[in-house]
Amino acid sequence: MTAEALEKYCGSIFWNSSFLQREDPDLPVCVEQTVLVWAPLGFLWLCAPWHIAVLCRKATPTKHLSKLYLCKQIVVGLLFLTAIAGLAVTLGEDYGPTRDATATEKNPWVFYANPILFAVSWILLVLCQEGVRRREGAVDSTTLFLFWLILVVCDVFPFQTLLREALRMGEIPDLPHFCLFYISFGLELIALILSAFADVPREAEDLVKKNPEVGAAFLSRITFNWFNSMVLNGFKRPLVQKDLWELSEAESTLQISQRFQQNMQTELKAARTRLQTKMRKRGEEKASKGQGEGLQNGHQNRLGKGVSQDVLMMEEKGDKKEKKKEEKKKKKKEEKEDYPKSWLIPTIATTFKGVLWESAIFKLITDLLSFASPQILKLMISFTMDKSIYTWTGYMYAVLLILVAIFQSLFLQQYFQRCFVLGMKVKTAIMAAVYKKALVVSNDARKESTVGETVNLMSADAHRFNDVVNFIHLLWSCPLQIALAIAFLWIELGPAVLAGLAVMVLMVPINGLLANMSKNVQNMRYKDKRMKIVNEMLNGIKILKLYAWEPSFQNQVMGIREQELVVMRKFAYLSSVSTFVFSCAPALVSLATFAVFVAVDSENVLDAGKAFTSISLFNILRFPLAFLPMLIAAMVQICIERCGFCNHHLCFVKRVVCVRVCACVFVCVCVCVSVSLEIKPGKLVAVVGVVGSGKSSLISAMLGEMHSSKGFINVQGSVAFVPQQAWIQNATLRDNILFGYPLEDSRFQATLEACALGPDLELLPGGDQTEIGEKGINLSGGQKQRVSLARAAYSQADVYLLDDPLSAVDSHVGKHLFEEVVGPKGILKDKTRILVTHGVSFLPYVDEIIVLKEGCVSEVGSYQSLKDSKGAFSEFLDTYAKDEGKKHTGECVCITGFVFVFLNLPQVKFSVYLQYLRAMGWGYSTMFFLVYFIQNVAFIGQNLWLSDWTNDAEDYYNKTYPNWKRDTRIGVFGALGVVQGVFVFMGTLLLANGSINASRILHSRLLNNILRVPMMFFDTTPSGRVVNRFAKDIFTVDEAIPQSFRSWIMCFLGVLGTLFVICLATPIFTAIIIPLAVVYYFVQRFYVASSRQLRRLDSVSRSPIYSHFGETVSGLSVIRAYGHQDRFLKHNEKIIDENLKSVYLWIISNRWLAIRLEFLGNLVVFFSALLAVIARDSLDSGLVGLSISYALNVTQTLNWLVRMTSELETNIVAVERVSEYTEIENEIRPPEKWPEAGRLRFENFKVRYRPELDLVLHGITCDIDSTEKIGIVGRTGAGKSSLTNCLFRIIEAAEGRILIDGTDIATLGLHDLRTRLTIIPQDPVLFSGTLRMNLDPFETFSDEEIWRVLELSHLKEYVGGLQEGLTHEVSEGGENLSIGQRQLLCLARALLRKSRILILDEATAAVDLETDSLIQKTIRREFSYCTVLTIAHRLHSILDSSRVMVLDAGKIVEFDSPSTLFNKQGHFYSMARDAGITTVDNTALDSTALDSTAL
Repeated sequence: MTAEALEKYCGSIFWNSSFLQREDPDLPVCVEQTVLVWAPLGFLWLCAPWHIAVLCRKATPTKHLSKLYLCKQIVVGLLFLTAIAGLAVTLGEDYGPTRDATATEKNPWVFYANPILFAVSWILLVLCQEGVRRREGAVDSTTLFLFWLILVVCDVFPFQTLLREALRMGEIPDLPHFCLFYISFGLELIALILSAFADVPREAEDLVKKNPEVGAAFLSRITFNWFNSMVLNGFKRPLVQKDLWELSEAESTLQISQRFQQNMQTELKAARTRLQTKMRKRGEEKASKGQGEGLQNGHQNRLGKGVSQDVLMMEEKGDKKEKKKEEKKKKKKEEKEDYPKSWLIPTIATTFKGVLWESAIFKLITDLLSFASPQILKLMISFTMDKSIYTWTGYMYAVLLILVAIFQSLFLQQYFQRCFVLGMKVKTAIMAAVYKKALVVSNDARKESTVGETVNLMSADAHRFNDVVNFIHLLWSCPLQIALAIAFLWIELGPAVLAGLAVMVLMVPINGLLANMSKNVQNMRYKDKRMKIVNEMLNGIKILKLYAWEPSFQNQVMGIREQELVVMRKFAYLSSVSTFVFSCAPALVSLATFAVFVAVDSENVLDAGKAFTSISLFNILRFPLAFLPMLIAAMVQICIERCGFCNHHLCFVKRVVCVRVCACVFVCVCVCVSVSLEIKPGKLVAVVGVVGSGKSSLISAMLGEMHSSKGFINVQGSVAFVPQQAWIQNATLRDNILFGYPLEDSRFQATLEACALGPDLELLPGGDQTEIGEKGINLSGGQKQRVSLARAAYSQADVYLLDDPLSAVDSHVGKHLFEEVVGPKGILKDKTRILVTHGVSFLPYVDEIIVLKEGCVSEVGSYQSLKDSKGAFSEFLDTYAKDEGKKHTGECVCITGFVFVFLNLPQVKFSVYLQYLRAMGWGYSTMFFLVYFIQNVAFIGQNLWLSDWTNDAEDYYNKTYPNWKRDTRIGVFGALGVVQGVFVFMGTLLLANGSINASRILHSRLLNNILRVPMMFFDTTPSGRVVNRFAKDIFTVDEAIPQSFRSWIMCFLGVLGTLFVICLATPIFTAIIIPLAVVYYFVQRFYVASSRQLRRLDSVSRSPIYSHFGETVSGLSVIRAYGHQDRFLKHNEKIIDENLKSVYLWIISNRWLAIRLEFLGNLVVFFSALLAVIARDSLDSGLVGLSISYALNVTQTLNWLVRMTSELETNIVAVERVSEYTEIENEIRPPEKWPEAGRLRFENFKVRYRPELDLVLHGITCDIDSTEKIGIVGRTGAGKSSLTNCLFRIIEAAEGRILIDGTDIATLGLHDLRTRLTIIPQDPVLFSGTLRMNLDPFETFSDEEIWRVLELSHLKEYVGGLQEGLTHEVSEGGENLSIGQRQLLCLARALLRKSRILILDEATAAVDLETDSLIQKTIRREFSYCTVLTIAHRLHSILDSSRVMVLDAGKIVEFDSPSTLFNKQGHFYSMARDAGITTVDNTALDSTALDSTAL
């Protein structure tokens, strides 16, 4: 439409520049009647179809008509009436009876068109508002709010035009239209206010209470006002987990994980296809050279298995042949290349593309807006220089500045919110995927990656992905900002900008070199290695303490930590160089640009407009130039170092779970089982054989836990599995037995009775609701095994696989369990049962016996048929039937559930900061601060020099600019820039050295103390919490705190410098800064209180994720056997969700703070511009430029200061948490020299596990002479293991004392005490590393001595047969050895130590009878000079003891020689009778003949 047509349509001039070229400008009425009407209505008409579409859908749920909705519709109805009234007035004026007959001109068309347009629009709006009401989950409409806002803003112009016209004329020319307009404006204003509120339907009120974000209106969402109540809560009192709001469905782990898994399968399939193509090509190439044989088979195996490319094993001690190293390296490299790659990043991109696009759009708008401020600044400077420009222009620029700043803040915070939520979702997806992978990973692949490595994947690595994803858009945003800045600089300074561009281009190769060097510095390798050992140490802490091996393991960890710190130092130095280069970059770029600009032409003089616009652009340029290289380095480190690791760890490996076993060959690390057998339904089948014959491997194979190289397995029906080492969850006893099945009281009680758990429930403080600690720490070995068996019995499965469950219980309890549960009359009598056992007394009652020998089935048949066959089994029975007794475990009385302590401190104490600075070293700390202070002085000096330089433009106006002056200006400006760079470099180097000092000291203190805290601490603290200290908190100390500290110092000094310069330029500014500082302070205090608590809740709720993961990995075979993977997945999702609640709210708290601080900062900009306009006659242009450019800067700097203060306080919590564990009371440690005879004396010895618990031992008093052999017996919970724990001071005395050779052990150093005692424990714990390291971690014995003890412990033949001998790698927890072999290694350890006192705690529980007799013979011969305390498992083995101690409920009830006790017919007699012993003398003689009695 042309201007002429518009003028005819309006009946007035459409546009004339004279309207603006005056002191009181205004818009032409025609523009107000057309453009300002069509703009908002056009927006409404564009958005209407989206709202009306909802009305067209079928079955839209009808919602309650709220008062707010009715008010909105009434207001629109009234507006419709005003539009009709407007049309009626116009018609009346033109055609009504009151019309002036002499008037020839009618009202212009616009008076007809606009009321009609408005009337139709209001009808449309009524429909739109109904559409919003019916939309699922909608509480308001963004588009309708924006429509009202645009309409009101557009109507402000006619509002003031009509008012000014009426005031100018002294009367109202068109009263009806005037009144109708103001009525409409009032209604529009009411509608705008109403649309700012959320209309929450009644049915959604409960949901909104749980998650206020769901019920937040548009304004509340963009300003994060819905978070106010949480901030207020956090300020009033410390927040707790129940205060946190529920997550929305989109943020829940289930939703994130499902989408990620779907996309991952697609991408993984594509990656596998790519790999197959690549392998095929490689195969063809090799085939052409005659080397193609067997490649495809190997490739298929690699695709099928998820073997990690990043296998990290503990460093082997001793020399290794270089050739072997090279071969391993080559093999590893080949494996690394032969796995699907490059699927993780595409999966993340596909899964979260919606959030990625949204955040990209917000980032683009923010970047474009950031370049508007320098242009407005340029206009402001020209306004102050040119006094002829109208004053209203200055006010308009000031308003424009604040509008641009507000919009930039709003878009920036929306961008940040989406990016941080994206990072959170990526982290969640990776954690959930790692957990899911752990549930389905094959047993082969599981051995390749340790728990420590996988915990690192879930903590440090997932966190790194989170950090990089937060700033992913900077990869394209930084180049865009650089390009735009250069373009605007070209406009200002012309070709001179090329000089600056050249400097940047020259820095690219330096950046490339630094990035390449950073790529080679791989720190996570050592982190994984360290975490792996720490994890093993915590799992085997009791063994470490019993053997006093803490120093050896401490040295190993510290060795790896030193390597880690060396790498950290390298990385810090590279970062220092990088920081130096890029802190010099803006100074060098501006120097080169300004120098060339003034040098190329004497006409070119640097004025305030050019200088400060350019400086603002250089300030914008500073961020992308500094951040881009850091981001690239971080991306490189993540992608190179971890993506491959994650790729392999997350490549899902299918387990083939196929009782029919047909010609199957199962390959394990040490055992090759070749088996063919068929088991009929309802049969009880026993599996027997010597240690290492493959019994447990057969059970594993039936569970599908082993790799089948040929043949198949078929198990019909559901499976229940009882492992040899009972797996207990950190839950109540009832939950452990129910294991996810619904409670049926009668079945539950029957199961408890059958599994002999009744008496134990009476002892437990909470009955079946007693909380069981991690790994069943507060249950004895026998109790754990019975709970494990009860779990199987309750499950009502079809097939029961029982891996020697009766070996860990008392003789009479074992008999009871067999009769009531497993045997022909037990509750499982109609089920298929496969029982691995060493107990020959049960064999007559089984339907079939399978005899395994060296991995093959040697004999199969019934008890009688095998006995009659006179084969190997028959001889075995004849020899050992009389010797069979039931095993009995040393047990400890129950400890109640864990004590969870969560300290809600008011705030982080200042002493924590001092502690970190002290750890850094006061010299480093002071020098660091001083150097940065000087750097800041140089920065201020450079800006003041530039301001002075710009005044030369006025001083030398129309004069020749002298060369000496030009050179001086350039020289000083450049020198100050270089000084900044040099001091930043020095500061970063000082911080790097200081922070590495702090990292070393804090880690060594933590490790040193954790290895020396009492065992009670580990009984009551989940290992996940301790692992969290070593993983997340040390990671924070290493990497996050130095960065936060540096950023805080820079921001703090930057704020001081900025305030100084602004006050110097415009002293009146002080009046604005003081109230602003007060507001800033209160906003920060409000925010920090909540933020800190949310961070602490995040830390506390993160620990259960790791604990649950560790628990899952250790009980993997049980979880799979029962088919409960889904239940564990759901539980994992639940605990991750609990953690996400605090993480999500912490993200929102940051945005809540930022939006408020930026709005306050925007006011600073506005007032500085406003003051410049008001005082433009008294200010020179250089000061205006300096004032406003610093004001633009102060917003960002103050915002960063508050954020960095919070981040530093949040991160310093890690130091507090680490310190908390370094201050736990240590075990007592005094002098040396003792024992000689090995005499023991207990004097009224009483003990309890924790101060608040009941006594476990009640006044034990006895004397044990040198070289005496003492047997200790008693039923479950009698206190047998507690007695041995007291000798090692695992638990300290409550009253009384223990004397060894007349010395009170409480006065001795723990290390000295424990190194002089030897124990062969109930649980054979091994550590990953070499066999030699497991026997002699301190390397104090020669190889000859080690081979001798291996011979004595009957392992010489086995170890000699291994390819690597003593350097053979033991996998984590000793999984590549059978439990019997592990027990023999523990015997070998004891033989090496040769101490005067030996304690045997279930020493032969897991070995067969033949091996047992050999062990007993060795013990009798090699420990003849020792005082021996034996917790009895086979009663026959203690019958030749000097004396037998019978314990009951923590008291000695009998203590005499075996024959005397047998004749007394008391407690010992009844136990002996249960074990099938009729006379002590006969059995003792038989036992002597068997060489298995002497202990």
